[in-house]
Amino acid sequence: METLTPRQIVAELDKYIIGQNKAKRMVAIALRNRWRRRQVPEDLRDEIAPKNIIMIGPTGVGKTEIARRLAKLAESPFLKVEASKFTEVGYVGRDVESMIRDLMEIGINMVKEEQYEALRPKAEELAEERILDILLPVRQPRKLRRSQLQSSSKENDEEIDVAQRTREKFRRLLRNGKLDDREVEIETQVSSLPVVEIFSPGGTEEMDINIKDMMSSFFPGKTKRRRVKVPDALRTLVQEELSRLLDNEKVIKTAKGRVEQTGIVFVDELDKIASAHASSHGPDISREGVQRDLLPIIEGSNVNTKHGVVKTDHILFIAAGAFHVSKPSDLIPEIQGRFPLRAELSALTRNDFVRILTEPKNALVKQYQELLKTENLTLEFTSEAIEEMAILAEEVNERAENIGARRLHTIMEKLLEEISFDAPDMGCVEITITPEMVSERLSDIVKSDDLSRYIL
Repeated sequence: METLTPRQIVAELDKYIIGQNKAKRMVAIALRNRWRRRQVPEDLRDEIAPKNIIMIGPTGVGKTEIARRLAKLAESPFLKVEASKFTEVGYVGRDVESMIRDLMEIGINMVKEEQYEALRPKAEELAEERILDILLPVRQPRKLRRSQLQSSSKENDEEIDVAQRTREKFRRLLRNGKLDDREVEIETQVSSLPVVEIFSPGGTEEMDINIKDMMSSFFPGKTKRRRVKVPDALRTLVQEELSRLLDNEKVIKTAKGRVEQTGIVFVDELDKIASAHASSHGPDISREGVQRDLLPIIEGSNVNTKHGVVKTDHILFIAAGAFHVSKPSDLIPEIQGRFPLRAELSALTRNDFVRILTEPKNALVKQYQELLKTENLTLEFTSEAIEEMAILAEEVNERAENIGARRLHTIMEKLLEEISFDAPDMGCVEITITPEMVSERLSDIVKSDDLSRYIL
């Protein structure tokens, strides 16, 4: 991330997302500003807050994908939540602080994976030594009398030398896979904790006490001996060694810093908690309550987690919503102030659909070609066929609910339904999708007035 300029960030996003250049530029600047903030003198660094963003646009135009790809590009802890899943404090359901607790868990898992990769060579070396100890138990030196000590020292040296050569020979056999069929007996840790089920309407994320840690002192772990093949034993021992080598305190400290400085929370469906009629009663009260609960977290507050207090001052919040029924101005003024940047994403056109089908690295056409290649079936699409699919997607979106690029999934599945079903029995064949085939197989979708059964 530190080496990518905003222009390069947009270029990376262009590999997966078609169009929406305004939103891409905005998030690219927000990402670069994080690097810039870390270069600022320390006395001013804490004063620079992230500029949160609201992305406004219909479903299926790339709002979530932009945020997800941005986080992956930055290698930042990333969490996607739906605003409609939260409830005001006092109501049954998840409170908004749970998003920060979830983000912290994601950060810890990210750091653990990185640490595991760094420690794996050492863990594999230790596991290999343990396997060799099992295959070739180390012989204890013989007890010698003082009179025999001097005369037998040379003999002992020869025994040690032979043992070392034998061990190295077995090491080569182990690395070359020549011992894979042999069984060994290993000791593994078995949890002796009883199964405890906790029934709570909001889950257990609000519980500060780690029950497992508390009960582990009452129920110490036990070891169990079992016979397994050498490769399985090696994998098990590598995991044990990784757990021993991992410094959990360092992991938590690193993850906490990463979450606080580079964390990204994507709040989807923000429009669902905006009240179009402020004077109405009922669920709208809870909606505004969720907005009020969001305020301190977005502005910057301390959230208690089981790993310590997490500050949210520099976490970047990206919100999104279709805002069909409500408008951004229907949000309470304080929330509007917490999201100073707004990007409007445009609805997708026929040309956008053509590009989505062919250009991105994960284009739908490429996905289906690779899927059917596993059945020795070569699938080709003519440019006219792709154009025809784009026309149909645009037409169905206009007549039914506009679900954007997700409509292409419906089109592709219906088009290739018969081929996918028969592919295992067709053998090595090549099939070319033509516009006539597209029109024939999808005509019932376009002509039918009852479109609901074709909408995913």
